[in-house]
Amino acid sequence: MRAGRGETPAPARELFRDAAFPASDSSLFSNLSTPLAQFREDITWRRPQEICAAPRLFPDEPWEGQVKQGLLGDCWFLCACAALQKGRHLLDQVIPPGQPSWSDQTYRGSFTCRVWQFGHWVEVTTDDRLPCLAGRLCFSRCQREDVFWLPLLEKVYAKVHGSYEHLWAGQVADALVDLTGGLAERWNLKDLAGSSGQRDRPGGQEHRSCHQLLHLKDQCLISCSVLSPRAGARELGEFHAFLVSDLRELRAQDGQGILLLRIQNPWGRRCWQGLWREGGEGWSRVDPAEESELLSQLQEGEFWVEEEEFLREFDEVTIGYPVTETGHLQSLYTGKVLCHTRALPGAWVKGQSAGGCRNNSGFPSNPKFWLRVSEPSEVFVAVLQRPRMCRADGAGRARALVGDDRTSWSPASFPGKDYQAVGLHIWKVEKRRVSLPRVLSAPPVAGTACHAYDREVHLHCELAPGYYLAVPSTFLKDVPGQFLLRVFSTGRVSLSAVRAASKSAGPGAALPAGEWGTVQLQGCWQAGQTAGGSRNFASYPTNPCLPFSVPEGPGPRCVRVTLRQHCQPRGSEFHPIGFHIFQVPAGGESPGAAPLLLQEPLLSCVPHRYAQEVSRLCLLPPGAYRIVPSTYLPDTEGAFTVTIATKIDRPSIHSQEMLGQCLQEVGSLPLACPGGLRSGGLCSGHEALVSCRESPGQSLQLPEVQGLRPRPGHLGGLRRGGRLVQSLPRPRLSSQVSVMAVMKT
Repeated sequence: MRAGRGETPAPARELFRDAAFPASDSSLFSNLSTPLAQFREDITWRRPQEICAAPRLFPDEPWEGQVKQGLLGDCWFLCACAALQKGRHLLDQVIPPGQPSWSDQTYRGSFTCRVWQFGHWVEVTTDDRLPCLAGRLCFSRCQREDVFWLPLLEKVYAKVHGSYEHLWAGQVADALVDLTGGLAERWNLKDLAGSSGQRDRPGGQEHRSCHQLLHLKDQCLISCSVLSPRAGARELGEFHAFLVSDLRELRAQDGQGILLLRIQNPWGRRCWQGLWREGGEGWSRVDPAEESELLSQLQEGEFWVEEEEFLREFDEVTIGYPVTETGHLQSLYTGKVLCHTRALPGAWVKGQSAGGCRNNSGFPSNPKFWLRVSEPSEVFVAVLQRPRMCRADGAGRARALVGDDRTSWSPASFPGKDYQAVGLHIWKVEKRRVSLPRVLSAPPVAGTACHAYDREVHLHCELAPGYYLAVPSTFLKDVPGQFLLRVFSTGRVSLSAVRAASKSAGPGAALPAGEWGTVQLQGCWQAGQTAGGSRNFASYPTNPCLPFSVPEGPGPRCVRVTLRQHCQPRGSEFHPIGFHIFQVPAGGESPGAAPLLLQEPLLSCVPHRYAQEVSRLCLLPPGAYRIVPSTYLPDTEGAFTVTIATKIDRPSIHSQEMLGQCLQEVGSLPLACPGGLRSGGLCSGHEALVSCRESPGQSLQLPEVQGLRPRPGHLGGLRRGGRLVQSLPRPRLSSQVSVMAVMKT
């Protein structure tokens, strides 16, 4: 990578340089597998003021900010970006207003935007150095090249995914969700052409047609795509996404109605040779004044097509749900505001809750959710998958996933994804205490037509007041994965998980045979301080971090760790909880190494479960460890107890027999100790030597040590007399995309 040539002198103040997403090959490429690789030696990085004389973030006129695609195959993302131009509130949600521009004294060379990821808006900051070829932007740009909101947003999205190359190919629907936090639908145009737009689904009928798009064009983004070109329209390319920028109903001179669609090609050039091209014979059917008016509206890269041509030459339409200024979605079918929303995470766990589709006998074991509808409502229920193929490293970039760790979320779309075929079904029940086999053997009131390899699937239905049982499933049995169940409704609804009986042994349950020493540590999660949520979130390192150690011995020790939350078993008061165990390197943590909590855990008790207790029985070698208990979502408050039970390998007991006296035996037993304890005396190293005395006719009683606190200097999260957990650098979340047919050209 060469530095930019002919750069103007930098201001006296030092401008921000993003070390996590540097101006280097590592930010451009993932594996050099795309055509971008041929430009590797020619791409330079320049700031906007080094590209043009007077850069600006936003345009004065809408057409100046129209999206144009460069060398990168991210037409799917650029089409979704056009949705932000439908309303200023959409643009302000993604690009926070008030950021210093290049002419401001407070300009520091940084840019911040928000991306929606698995239920939360995440702020991402990077510098404004952009990839260029021969001094011009080589990836996305606006119609006026001195407008920079689009290439800067593209860079942030590339950072979230790990590199620009990871944006090569994806789904418009996935990017729309990432930029709006809402829903998106894909319509198969061949279904519309073959069924006159009428489509049946359990739970009601949905009328879909090109004429329906007339009522949606001003409220939401409409995109169309070509998966494989027809013989007469190869100029459209393949696996390419377009924008539908307008629809017009005309009256032909013979009295027949004509529906025309204005299509915009992100390539920025006209590529249509159909009947309604400029000078085409289709215009002979309408008044010349209408022809002149419609042709004068075309911008660079736009063309008109008739409905019949559209259905024949294009394959899919993607529609983003309208978002009001208050942040609520609107129904595509009725226009009603979906002002009530609910969301809960869930997981398919192999051997436990991954029951597969309704063809499998294990279907009842799938995760189940109670949906209570308080009034007649139009309801949308969606299942959003989380990919398993990548996770974020300490710098906030995507990297390869190690083993079967499924604890990090990566939002949308790059090759290498691992989405499963998923579906969703809903049953009406009379009450919450039901016979599950009887309910599931009946037809559902709503369900997906099939299991689809999409990141998100959803149902649209009209529901009467009452209780409903929602069951998301994968097509295959024993396929692990995690998901977010979302509900959008016009009326009041509540959503809760159906809790399965916990199989975890609690602190008071019987331990396996043998002698065990137990230690209990108490702490709490406090919003904004020590409630960092799961490893999906950048705030994870703020969770309580509890030190403990396994004493030296002939080999690994058997240890059981139990996390118990302090809440009453009523209603839905249990939070989804879990924990990870990290091993401290021998000799302690190195100053230059990545923080311990940003590394891979040695053991995990995940996915997070709606249970009062969760536990893990394991073998741990001697050494120092950290336990990090967490709730699934950040800022979820509650108190907890962690119980560490360590099996004791009793040493030989040396005794001396005295005639005429009771036999007394004294021995020293090692117990697992949380980082070295001071309790009436000095405890050195990682063992506490507990003196025990055994008399004839009595059983040996091991003292139980409670209320332990970490030593000063250890990371901790105890709020009752303990130290506040040390704040660690927060990693960025990353992501990847997976689809059956991805837009890339």
